Order: sequence, then C-alpha cells, then structure tokens
Amino acid sequence: MSSHSIGKSLSRIDALNKVTGKALYSGDLHMPEMLHMKILFAERPHARVKNIDTSKAEAAEGVTAIYTAKDVPLNEYGLQITDQPVLCGPGSSKPHTDIVRFVGDQVAVAVANSEEAAAAALKLIEIEYEDLPILANPTAALRSDAPLLHPDLGDSNVCVHYKIRKGNVDEAFAKADVIVESQYHTPVQEHAYLQPEAGLAYIDEEGRITIEAGGQWTHADREAIAHSLGLPQEMIRVIYPAIGGAFGGREDMSVQIVLALAAWKLQKPVKIVWSRRESMIGHGKRHAMTINAKWGATKEGKLVAAENELIADGGAYMYTTNKVLGNAAITSTGPYFIPHAKVDVYGIYTNNVPGAAFRGFGAPQALFMAELQMDKLAEKLGMDAVKFRLINALQAGDTLNVGTPVPPVASITQCIEAARDTFNWKKKAKNKKSTPHIQRGHGFAAGFKNVGFSFGYQENCWSKVEVYGDKKMEHVIIHQAGAEVGQGLHTVMIQMAAQVLGVPAKIIEIKTSDTAKQQNSGSASASRLTFMAGNSMKGAAEAALEKWKQNERPAIAEFKYLAPPTTPFDHDTGYSMPNFSYAYVAQAAEVDVDTETGHVRVIRIVSADDVGKAINPDQVVGQIEGSVVQAHGYALLEDYKSKDGRVQTDQLSTYLIPTILDIPESVESVIVEIPDPKGPWGARGLGELPFLPTAPAIAAAIHDATGVWMDEFPFTPERVLRALGKI
Repeated sequence: MSSHSIGKSLSRIDALNKVTGKALYSGDLHMPEMLHMKILFAERPHARVKNIDTSKAEAAEGVTAIYTAKDVPLNEYGLQITDQPVLCGPGSSKPHTDIVRFVGDQVAVAVANSEEAAAAALKLIEIEYEDLPILANPTAALRSDAPLLHPDLGDSNVCVHYKIRKGNVDEAFAKADVIVESQYHTPVQEHAYLQPEAGLAYIDEEGRITIEAGGQWTHADREAIAHSLGLPQEMIRVIYPAIGGAFGGREDMSVQIVLALAAWKLQKPVKIVWSRRESMIGHGKRHAMTINAKWGATKEGKLVAAENELIADGGAYMYTTNKVLGNAAITSTGPYFIPHAKVDVYGIYTNNVPGAAFRGFGAPQALFMAELQMDKLAEKLGMDAVKFRLINALQAGDTLNVGTPVPPVASITQCIEAARDTFNWKKKAKNKKSTPHIQRGHGFAAGFKNVGFSFGYQENCWSKVEVYGDKKMEHVIIHQAGAEVGQGLHTVMIQMAAQVLGVPAKIIEIKTSDTAKQQNSGSASASRLTFMAGNSMKGAAEAALEKWKQNERPAIAEFKYLAPPTTPFDHDTGYSMPNFSYAYVAQAAEVDVDTETGHVRVIRIVSADDVGKAINPDQVVGQIEGSVVQAHGYALLEDYKSKDGRVQTDQLSTYLIPTILDIPESVESVIVEIPDPKGPWGARGLGELPFLPTAPAIAAAIHDATGVWMDEFPFTPERVLRALGKI
C-alpha cells in the first residue's frame, strides 16, 4: 500500500459545510423545550456586592429561575489558579467572592422561556453595591498604599514575577561600544473572533450534564465545570460544535459553568448567546505591556548584553498571565545569542479586563521591543539591519537567555535569508519611490516561539485509530479531541493517518472533541497540535497498521505521545530547559507613510516561516496570511481604549479591525522546511509564528520612511503625526 498525503494541499474537510451554512456553531444549536439565559454583568470595575434582591425578577412573566453566588456549590474557577468567582455576590462559603473586580464580572443569571424575557428579568434584579477604589493601571496597583485586589493571594498586587540572570550585564555593558536604552508600550488587543461566546447545556441520555460550547481544550473545560459544581468529572460532558475562531481567547471559561449550573438544577436544555458587547467586556484580552530595555553591542556588531523589564497589566484575574509572561521572558532577547542577560517580568493585578492568551502568547510584545532594539543598534553601528541580525542569529549550541542550549533545529538564519532574498532587500532599499508627502520605507524583523506546553509540564496527547475491512482497508475512523478552531487540524489529522495506512483520505472519518468519546489531547494553543496530535496520530496509525498486518480485524489502536521533558525557571536565575522545540520566522515590510495625514499603508509583507514540513501547504499559506492580517490590525488599527476600568471601545463600531480595504496589498508566504527531529514528518507548529514580527517590521519601515522611531502602537494617523511633530 502507498499513499502520499503528506505535503499535498487536500481540501479542508469542514470547508463545504462552513461555506454553505450547514455547519452548526454554538449559537445555532436548538433543542425542544429549550430555555434561554442572560447574564447580568457588574458594569463597574471594583465594588462589593452588599445585597441582591431577585424577587421581582423571579416573579416576572416567562422567568424560570434566577441564580446568584449562593447557588454555586464551589464558587471559584480559573485555568491556572482558582481566583475568580463564577458569580460575584454574597452567600458563598469562599471569602472575597462578594467583590467584583472588573466590568465583566458576572453577578447573576436569568433563565426564561425566551431571550427577551431573560433580558427583561435582568433589569428587575436590584443590587446594592459599595464602590471600592479603582486600580486602572499597574503603576497605581504597585503603590504601597494600593488596596489589595486579592488579599487571600498575597501581600501585593504582583501576581507574577520571573527573573533571568545570565552572566554579568554590568561588566558586559562596560565593554560595549554602543548602547541603546528605550521604553516601549504595547496595547491591549481584542480577539474579535467571528463567533461570540455561546453555548447549549442539557442532560444527555446517560444523565450527564452536557455542555456544547466553543473552547480550546475539552478536558480542561470539563475539569473546571466539575470543580465549580462540586461534581465528579464523569458527570460532566463537553462537546465542541463548529468553532468560529479562538486565537487563545477561548482558553478561559465564559458561559460554560453557569450554563451547566442551570441545566443541572432545572434538568432542561438552556442556551445562551453573548452579544458582541458582552464578548468585548466579559472575556480576556491580549496583555498591554510597558517594557524598558537596555542593549549593548561591540563595534563589530556582536551583541554583548541585554537588560529588560516587562510590566504587564494582568487585569482582574490570573487567567494565563503566569504562562504568557514566562514566554515573554524567554523571547525578550529575540532569536539571538546574547552572552549576558538580565530580565525581570511582572504581572500586575488591576481592575481592567483580564489579560489572556492571544496568538503569540507574550512573544509579540517582547519581540516588538527586541526587534526595535536590534534596529536602533544597527543604526548606531552604521550596519545593515539584516546583516546585524545574521551576525547574532542563534546557532546550534548557543545558549538561550535561560542558560541552556537552544533545542535543535535553530533555523533563524535560514528564515532571515529567505525573507531577505524573496523581498530583494538590498535592491529595494536602494530604489525607494517617494513623493513629497508620501514616503516609502522598508523594515525587517524576526522572531521565535516555543512549540508545545513548557516549564516542566509533561506534554502529552492521545489519539485512536480504527481500521475496518476484510482483505483491504475499507473504512477508517480516527479519534482526536484537539479543537478545530479554524486552523485546519482535522484535515491534517486525516492526511497523517492516510499517509501511515497507505489509504486515500476519502475513506477516513474523524470523531472529534467529545469528552465522553475521546481521551485528553490537550489544548489548541501553544502552536502544539500539529506537533503533538500529529505524533499521537502517527503512533496510533502505526500501531493499528501493525495489528492489521497481524490479521486483526478490526485493527484498533490508541497511542499517547509524550513529548521530551522540560524544566521550570530557577527562582533566582531563570536557569531552565523551558521548551523542547522552537519555531522561527522573519519578515520584511514595505510601507508608505503619508506625512500630511499620518496614514500608514502597508504595501507588502514577506513572511518566511520554518514549519519543518508543510503537511498541507495551502493551509500553511492560509495561516500565514491570516496571521499577518491579524497582526497588521494589532500594529495599525486596533485602538482599544478604557478609562478607570471601563471599556470605551466595546463595539466593533468603535474598536476597528481590518477590512479587506485595510489589509496589506500583498502578503507573500515563504515556506521554509527544515525538519524538526522530534516532529511528525519533521513538522512543527505554525499558528502563532507569522504574527510575531509584523508590528516591529512595520515600525522599522516607518522609521526608514520618516526617520522617526515609534516605540508605541497602534500606529494610528494621530500617533504618526505626533511623532512627526505635526500636531
């Protein structure tokens, strides 16, 4: 048998149903006798809930039930630590759950026979609040007289502090010929996935509380729901319907726990669909950061030292701030060898919407600083920015800032060269076309990021393969719980199974994302599923093939892949082997800057990404293009604003994401394939990679065009004009 599915651009298996509208998303689900839920948000950044009177709401027409904090068995949840109440208010056994800490904290839920009746019931709930001091920025939260947002978690509002100490930066700076010191600010970003948070909960035929809602890790969702309801996990079932985007934003709970609570208590189906505003105030965002950096190099162009301080607004709850900042710490020195490094990263509790996982997971913020530091050093040295990067690019055997060697393969040099050559960097730099007020510029940036979970977590992933037939394989069923959030995972899983079994992809059926039918495959995050699920699917298919060869009918096999071990940061030095694999990227950008209006137009982005092996090349290109467009929005357009903890850009009419008329005129994808020795067929993760260098590449191009450095974004016309001294 032979099949060559790997490296072929098979059509996505979910494409037809999604483009024809047949695919059912959470908001499309319906059941007989279904009830509807609406959630009452606090709408205030910091307050104590003194009293909740639900009597008028409970007596309203069409209302089935009103639930508050007293109805939640264990009123706490959280992906990393359980620091967030399910519902805020009096009546919980856990202390401090009567405090709301951001505008999107949930206070009560109404269940009624229609969405309109549930919404009307919310207006009848009478709540007595005692407003508390608002900590709207990390600086205020760090003051010695600042109120503690989580007094049960420590004696300060610092939720995370990591340190890296490599070599001796003071001695190294003394030997540096050039030093650059700067402060950078990176903004909040809204995930803005097409499908807002929604879900349906009901009791299934075996008596399990079943929740159908989009997420990124079915088994983690099940664990969190069971914990808050005080029930064994076997009583909870989580199923993922079609998911309309995630980008990290669905790692944390939104509607799932209260849906499960209502379905459990009422023994009836309950559905909820958030509005766009509810999504924008009620769920986590990309962390805003203030970054202070001091870097030094020799006149020959060798980096000698970097000293970085990153302060992140963690918002009201931990979410994944601890993990995001671990990744930011590692990537804050860029994909370069720096013999001496000192890094401090801080996550600070505030009364803002929580900082959450978002594509790139701390690396876009850290790399914005690192890449502009590289550009500024290159300029001081009178050296070409690409040449300077190549001199310092990580090589096999080089140590990262955490003191351990970079895992194989360190392919940043190949990515830089691929982007440089495709862009025709030297020629472009000499032939810039400009008019009196339209200035053209070119910029370059690189980046890297881990693949898979890290810092001592034993990465693992499960798959199952069933082969049916007599003389030949006639039907194959594969099982994988990894979430399909739009990235094309399920198609790639079928290609991998087809490759191993030597069968056409059309005879393979995939069963997905149901905790009652699949074991744990981990999260659709950390660019991990192609690598982790790929290895587990490959292992399961190989085991099933062996059983088939031994005449076992049907041939059924399961396989749990265990990734190489990692280690956590040393508390004092950061010394660690934090990740088993990294992926690398480089980008070149061409922009036009209108110096009269401040408008920046991105003409061209070339993105060279090392994917190890492109399992499905068209999907790789799609990931690169989509990621660059999303990063373009982050860099130029998406201007999230809040004041005193209140979100001001709480609609897509005020928080603007790119349309087809805003995106780069050209995105050229360069697929670099340098096999990862541990990846399936050499493949490594891609999803986050193209996002990483886009903002600094555009910033460098703006500088090339205008001569000004912009250390804060988005690069809105107003901000550009201010940098140019025009306003």
